[in-house]
Amino acid sequence: MPEKRNPSEKSLHALDYLNLFLADVRDGVGPYLNIYLKGSQHWNPQQIGIVTAVSSIATVIAQTPAGALIDRLSQKRLLIVLAAATVTCGCFAIAFFPNLQVVIGAQVLIGIGAAVFPPAIAAITLGLVGSDKLDRRVGRNETFNHSGNLLAATLAGLAGQFIAPKSIFFLVGLMAVASAFAVARIREKEIDHDLARGDAEERSSEETEPQDKQGGILKLLSDRRILFFATAVVLFHFANAAMLPLVGQRLAIDGKGTGLDGTVYLSACIIVAQLVMIPTANFAGRLAEGGRKGIFLVGFGVLPIRGVLYTLSDNPFFLVSVQILDGIAGGIFGVLSILMVADLTKGSGSFNLTQGMLATSIGIGAGLSNLLAGFVVQKAGYNVGFLMLSAIAAVALAVFWFLVPETKQKQ
Repeated sequence: MPEKRNPSEKSLHALDYLNLFLADVRDGVGPYLNIYLKGSQHWNPQQIGIVTAVSSIATVIAQTPAGALIDRLSQKRLLIVLAAATVTCGCFAIAFFPNLQVVIGAQVLIGIGAAVFPPAIAAITLGLVGSDKLDRRVGRNETFNHSGNLLAATLAGLAGQFIAPKSIFFLVGLMAVASAFAVARIREKEIDHDLARGDAEERSSEETEPQDKQGGILKLLSDRRILFFATAVVLFHFANAAMLPLVGQRLAIDGKGTGLDGTVYLSACIIVAQLVMIPTANFAGRLAEGGRKGIFLVGFGVLPIRGVLYTLSDNPFFLVSVQILDGIAGGIFGVLSILMVADLTKGSGSFNLTQGMLATSIGIGAGLSNLLAGFVVQKAGYNVGFLMLSAIAAVALAVFWFLVPETKQKQ
């Protein structure tokens, strides 16, 4: 029988605050970089697409090794602190030296740092609460994560309007410091590091060593369920990653006639999405106890609709309202992706390695999305770019619907 985990309230509350403060740090400056480079530095969409893709490419390279490292090391809290510091250094470099060479180098740093956060937080969570309580705990993690994004977007919008557009870069630094204090309050002795890699619950009493990790990699690559799931995830993020940055660029242009800075509108986009993600993530974690696939299909299904809606109007208020669909998809994806990986790797000792491989898939999709969308918009315009992304989203929905099985085991 699996061991029942009973972590202290101090550690669980610290995990709440870690997700809250790390929300903005884990994505660097995200779409704010696009609107800053477009609105304040007057870069063209092709240049913006290149530097956005660089961060994703760096993340792709780093994520699978990061997942394997987290499986092997017990210093998961320290890894989070170091990654947050790396992202902060990259953000400060962009703020002080916004030229192409420096921004590319800073994006590499941000991409490497961002590779650590998802598997490290998932590992600490699993190591604290165990698989029996993982559904609701992941839902709670994502609820605090989206609350942190909401807080950061509100502060960024206010700072961009009343202080300076580059204020967001310094906001990331402040939240990184707060996240370091939060992770330090999680009690190290309460994290079961065998359990944190998905190993301890299923290992027999005679088996004292974890399975060979090279064998684990080969087994993962031969699992059709994981391969189809990764394919669907790549296509989802291929379609999703460039949508908000493209909306940000349009807002930097179309929002000027209203007298408000583009950062305000972009913050409004993020705030609307995060307000929807907060309850969506919470409900997804609760509903996932009865099954994963049906809930996840909703997240996949709203993405192509969202892309088409962006082509119907360039009114800033309409573009902001479409972000409701982003909130539904994002809230579901953040919870269900972790739970499905936990299902697929239970007892393998490769939970974080698989998380890293999944994050690599996400990075591939996001990097290709920003790179291709930048070129398409430069040549054919924003509407063609959004329709292209919608078509890819429809393919992602089909792959997940027909090829990815239900992973929740019946009790």
